[in-house]
Amino acid sequence: MRRRLLATYLTLIGGVLLALSVPLGLAYTQERTAELLLARRADATRLAELAEGAIQDSDPSVLRAEADRYAWLYGASVEVRRDTGTVLVGAGGGVPHSAGPLRRALAGRTTSHLPLVTVFGPDRVVIAEPVGSDAQVTGVVLLAAPTAEARDDVLMVWLALAGGAAVAFALAVEAARRLARWALRPVDELDAVTEAIAQGRMTARVPDTGGGPSELRRLESRFNAMADAVAAALDKQRAFVSDASHELRTPLAVLSLRLENLRPHLKESGADRYHSAMEELDRIGTLLEDLLTLGRIEAKGAARAEPVDVVAELAPRLRVWAEVAEAAGVRLRTVLPAALVVRCPPDTVGRITDIAVDNAVKFVPRGGTVTVTVTDTAGAGAPGAGDVLLRIEDDGRGLDDGELTAARDRFWRSPRHSGVDGSGLGLAIADELARAAGGTLGLRAARPYGLVVEFRLLGPGRR
Repeated sequence: MRRRLLATYLTLIGGVLLALSVPLGLAYTQERTAELLLARRADATRLAELAEGAIQDSDPSVLRAEADRYAWLYGASVEVRRDTGTVLVGAGGGVPHSAGPLRRALAGRTTSHLPLVTVFGPDRVVIAEPVGSDAQVTGVVLLAAPTAEARDDVLMVWLALAGGAAVAFALAVEAARRLARWALRPVDELDAVTEAIAQGRMTARVPDTGGGPSELRRLESRFNAMADAVAAALDKQRAFVSDASHELRTPLAVLSLRLENLRPHLKESGADRYHSAMEELDRIGTLLEDLLTLGRIEAKGAARAEPVDVVAELAPRLRVWAEVAEAAGVRLRTVLPAALVVRCPPDTVGRITDIAVDNAVKFVPRGGTVTVTVTDTAGAGAPGAGDVLLRIEDDGRGLDDGELTAARDRFWRSPRHSGVDGSGLGLAIADELARAAGGTLGLRAARPYGLVVEFRLLGPGRR
């Protein structure tokens, strides 16, 4: 937007400068051409008066002397012809053939205009003056006047105009830059704050710097008010979920304890219903714990990054998960570097790995494989300089395109997995953890089948 605004300003300013400079330059060129015509036509008139006497007296000596002197003094060419076309006097070399001025002079008309004297114009211009009266023209004076001095004057004026326009344009560029920066400062601030809020920093607000148009400053103020209202609504929602979850934990624990106490009094025929009730209580307990976890993550927002050895954080967890996977008949493979230190919130990579591996072990059939890979995209460069990629891939049934889109929604569960324990909040929690760490969580289908969960933590140069 800044570039477009500058381009608009500068186009208008450039158009104004051209509209001023070009007419001024043309006006001076016309004025200098008229000055040259008046000065040289006066000289031609004086020579015509001498030529009239020379033709009448048949003595061109005075005329020849004056023509030679004039040609030497001004570097011009002079030629006096009789009305028959014969040359009476010539000085300074030949005069370029010019039928138009000669014909007009023989008709008794003097030269009234010249072509514009421009930088790239002719070296000489021809001025013709009739000799004699209007009733009887006895000859013609042809004067080829040099234009070097006039062209130099025109060049200097055009250069001065161009230089002035360039200086004015440079000043206009700087003024336009400052004007655009002043006008767009509220927009830049709004852009930065909206990006911060989109990344989860709900406390970010547009500072009141006092710069920019009043309309945009009002927009900033209203945006801050809207952000405050949204943040307050979210805080109330989180507080409600957290309070409700906390309040439900106690009666849920009491209910679970009472059911446990009823176990010795159950008949054999009610055992299945009893176990179903206990499993449902466990599921509700898991759901409450996940809700509390999600609420805590959202309340904290972007977490403070610290140097973390990803491999050291994951290795103990993966050993435990290998035992869990083996008990479920699933093989867990790990591909880890020797060490990889990055800046991220502690325990983030481990918690995301727990969620992804737990899902994979639950949904991959017996005999399947889950592969956990950690790579540094910097390759052979400096360790930790690139993006850190945590990849959990399984060879289970996976998800279709529609399910991949909805999988990170809260409480979403695939209809195919309705019989598997879970709250539907795992990937939602992982997504919030990734956002809080300044990274991204992606889901895609594995080939030929299965699911890939990728957590990409942006490198230092891209945050």
